[in-house]
Parts: sequence; structure tokens; C-alpha cells
Amino acid sequence: MPYTVYILRTSQNTLYTGQTNNLENRLREHSDKKGNGSKYLRAFPSFTLVYKEVYSSRKEAMQREWQLKKWTKAKKEKLISGDLKKL
Repeated sequence: MPYTVYILRTSQNTLYTGQTNNLENRLREHSDKKGNGSKYLRAFPSFTLVYKEVYSSRKEAMQREWQLKKWTKAKKEKLISGDLKKL
């Protein structure tokens, strides 16, 4: 089962990183602002999917999510823009 690591940009230009095995469903949960969505994202009226990577296992996705969460916003912005030379 494939797993997706994703980055969302909020309406206040902050970045949220997560991972899931069903991206469409997870984005719907985040949009719902209740239940299983992220508490962090509830504070923002909207968000946009700006980046995603697909992995073959949950372990790989979780490792990548953990790695990205340690990155600075500037480094994530370079990843999102595709400026891999500056990473």
C-alpha cells in the first residue's frame, strides 16, 4: 500500500507536513475542521496542497515526514519550488 508525505500551505503562509495512505481522504478530514483532522490546521480558514512524495511503506513515509519536520521553512520552500540544487 503506498503512503504519501505531503506539505500544505495555510492561508497564513505557514507549512504543515503530514503522511497518510489516503491523501484525498486526509485532506477532506483536515478541511472538515472536526474529528480526525489536525488541530493545527483548524486555526486556519484554508490550506493548499503544495507538495507530495509517494513511498511504498509506512515506515519510509514516517521517516521522511520526520526528516521534513526538522527542516527550516526556507529549506521546505526550496523543496516545494523544485530548487533541489540549493538543498
